[in-house]
Amino acid sequence: MFSGSYLKEDVEFLVKVIDIEFTQIDDKERLIQSGESHYSQMISPEYEPSPEYLEIFYQAFALNKERFANDILTLAYNLSKKKNIVLVSLLRAGTPIGVLLKRTLRDQFNIDANHYSISIIRDREIDELALKHILRDHPNSEFIFVDGWTGKGVINRELKSFIASFNERNDTSISDNLYVVSDIASVSDFSVNNDDYLIPSSALNSTISGLVSRSILNDEYIKEGDFHGCKYYEEYAKSDLSLWFIDEITNIIKGLKIDKKPLVSKNTILSSRMSNFLKNLQTEWGIKDINHIKPGIGESTRVLLRRVPHAIIVQDLNSKEIEHLLLLANEKEVEVTEEKHLPYKALAIIKNVAKDLSS
Repeated sequence: MFSGSYLKEDVEFLVKVIDIEFTQIDDKERLIQSGESHYSQMISPEYEPSPEYLEIFYQAFALNKERFANDILTLAYNLSKKKNIVLVSLLRAGTPIGVLLKRTLRDQFNIDANHYSISIIRDREIDELALKHILRDHPNSEFIFVDGWTGKGVINRELKSFIASFNERNDTSISDNLYVVSDIASVSDFSVNNDDYLIPSSALNSTISGLVSRSILNDEYIKEGDFHGCKYYEEYAKSDLSLWFIDEITNIIKGLKIDKKPLVSKNTILSSRMSNFLKNLQTEWGIKDINHIKPGIGESTRVLLRRVPHAIIVQDLNSKEIEHLLLLANEKEVEVTEEKHLPYKALAIIKNVAKDLSS
């Protein structure tokens, strides 16, 4: 059983830990945009947070910790009304959420729900072997798919497409409902809110996600009968805040009163408005690939940590929630502009490296 740097009772990662050779971020971006490789075939060295970045992270954590803890409690309360559930978090952003939900269901509602974390990859698939593993051990349970937040809703569409195909091929009836904390795209089935706010775990990489990388699907390492892969970043152990984060939020939850409000369902009007905004932005900036636009604080952070950014747009340059973005952008010499009409706190645009190569 592999639990990363979490406790064994917190989560079981259904992944194959592999030792893959790193691809530098600039090379990875070129390979992705040229179509030579899919992003899931490669992994880059991760950004190990500097003392300056950690100082801002702790400030950001203090800013939103109670709100986030309350949102986790609200989500757990709504799940507690269901019978016989199994938590299935989507690796990697969903994992800290799943761990917190498992602990909260146990500590606050006396429900011992199994929690697995499995791979889902855009334009590829969910790890079918992992899904079958859970189904074999929990044939009569309701699957609760968990992620941290939405950006444009791509993962939600991937989830629904794959589960529909899986159910048809295997004569099963697994639920495809996705539960998230913040649904800025308003496309998930259930969320606590539609606000773009800094979910603390979105500000770091593996050092707040059990030292586990995002999932990898590369034929050189993943053979038939294998789960999707991941790298375990033991070298970042001294910077690991995964259990600290879980313990801190869990302790806050213990002192909260349960807000018995229902979860928010998808809103097609809001979803359409957000989609139209992104299409207009795509035209305005001359962006060929909509996947190069990453809306929301969480996705903007990911771009600065893992991709080659072209620009960052923020709603308010003085907002404390985006200070970590400003530091990262400064380190990478990325332009940051303020747009008061932006419907998100932040938005990132990935650099078109193919254009640079051809010029």
